Amino acid sequence: MRLRWKIAQAAEIRWWQKYLKGKPKADYLDWKRNYWNELLAKLDITLTPGETNFDAGCGPAGVFMVLNQNKVDALDPLLDQYESKLEHFRKGDYPWTRFFHQPLEDFSPTEPYDKVFCFNAINHVADLDLCFDKLIKSTNKGGQLIVSIDAHNIAFFKHLFRIAPGDILHPHQFDLQEYKAMLENRGCVIEQELKAGEGFFFDYYVLVGRKK
Repeated sequence: MRLRWKIAQAAEIRWWQKYLKGKPKADYLDWKRNYWNELLAKLDITLTPGETNFDAGCGPAGVFMVLNQNKVDALDPLLDQYESKLEHFRKGDYPWTRFFHQPLEDFSPTEPYDKVFCFNAINHVADLDLCFDKLIKSTNKGGQLIVSIDAHNIAFFKHLFRIAPGDILHPHQFDLQEYKAMLENRGCVIEQELKAGEGFFFDYYVLVGRKK
């Protein structure tokens, strides 16, 4: 699994370079801020100024972009590569955010956060169980954990992709009920299940959980 993760990480930075090529920085960042604001508006959460937030697997344009009323920690193992290889990301553009260049598996917060966001990341980690443990540990009791997932629609392809590298960007292949169980078995109550996108192999969901 570690090898698949390393391959996925290498593919990830190439994907971003290709995706952002030819996109003006200002236009893209405006679009991305609107995207996050619209998505957060659909979710059953309240953003309270002054609370502490954690953006796990933030990428170069994560939800940290629109949390400027809060104290934010943002983490991604590719942050240094994003800053050196993508003109669209500069840490200094987000003074309300502390950035951590490391895998989620290695992160230990000094104290838990009011809200923990993990968008477009949990499918990419090396150790899925450990990372879910980290996300739960990073969330205050009574706080919210907001996780997005690419969930398999068809059991045959789920099992096939676990054997063959049919989806190089995602080392982990699970369906919606399996992902929900990973949160519920760790003491999270699922408050909302939002289908935010549809596809043949996967549907894209956002799960909002509250830590007991």
